Amino acid sequence: MILRPIITLLMFCCLTAQAANKNIELQHSHPDSYVVVKGDTLWGISAKFLKNPWEWPHVWEMNKDEIKNPHWIYPGDVVVLDLSNVKPQLRLLRETIDLSPDIRVEPLDKEAIPTISPQIIGPFLNKPLVIESKDLDDAPTIIAGSDSRVALSHGNKVYIDQINEDQGLHWYIYRVGNPIIDPDTRDVLGTEANYLGDLKVIKYGIPATAEITRAKEEIFTNDKLVEAKDELETNLIPHAPETLITGKILTIYGGLAETGSNSIVTINLGKNDGIEVGHVFSINHIGRYVSRNPRDKTTEEKFKLKELSSPDKKPITERVDPKNNPANNPKLIKLPNERVGLLMVFRTFDRVSYGLVMQASEPITNADFVETPE
Repeated sequence: MILRPIITLLMFCCLTAQAANKNIELQHSHPDSYVVVKGDTLWGISAKFLKNPWEWPHVWEMNKDEIKNPHWIYPGDVVVLDLSNVKPQLRLLRETIDLSPDIRVEPLDKEAIPTISPQIIGPFLNKPLVIESKDLDDAPTIIAGSDSRVALSHGNKVYIDQINEDQGLHWYIYRVGNPIIDPDTRDVLGTEANYLGDLKVIKYGIPATAEITRAKEEIFTNDKLVEAKDELETNLIPHAPETLITGKILTIYGGLAETGSNSIVTINLGKNDGIEVGHVFSINHIGRYVSRNPRDKTTEEKFKLKELSSPDKKPITERVDPKNNPANNPKLIKLPNERVGLLMVFRTFDRVSYGLVMQASEPITNADFVETPE
């Protein structure tokens, strides 16, 4: 049978009302078209055409459902920029091949390009990084090893207080870490979960018997288990929140003081705040207060410790004594907040989310705040 390429043009006829009212800025050196290759990411392709890669859904006229379950893009597809209308549009040229019935074709989803590099975020997608307080109470617990040894490792048999037959076969082993505390409200947002390894149930019951199939570090009795589930969203499209949302960077993965592009951070926003996988936020340095008179440093030094604010809830400077509030001092002036980067959320919990720093023009610190990009 002769293979015949069939070129299918997938054209989105017009932009949504939201996109129509939005000024889509193109890159100065944007291509007219681009052939998708293996190793590309959706963010990278977006950045070739758009100054703001998160505006990709507007150009493709994606609705909410399509953002959550988008049409995949595959190597070999050709992305074409159409400037014939008032607003720029992107078209997709897709080549499909007629194959004889006896040729088996693997599902295309396996070949679709990811939004961001799976090598960077992969270890964070299927491990229990944050444990909600409600999940700690009844989590299965390692109560003993088979030969009374203290430190347990790969291949060791262990006993669990209880795992029922209607529960999973594969589990993650973790140790409860430090509470995650909002630096401004002092609320506990969750508890860190230090991933230790994997475990497979051999026999269900009270107690249950299991074998450690992977040990990242030594495992002890009293370490906890979380069922390994493959339900995480990796089919994400970069998009800005529909409303103004502000938050704060809590931690930088690895305990670093500052970081740059392609690094992982946590923010004090989660599902309870309407955060979705794929949400893009700008990262901003907070403008400091300086003296209106450059020669007068006395007043500026007095308020130096009060200059940091937290726009996610309420500025610290609004909660201090008015006499010590630099915003109320006529001798001081606040410099504007400065955008220094972008991050995209790739995993959410109730009150905390993990994001990948996509761009950084200056070092990012946990004193920076995030907000819906303009």
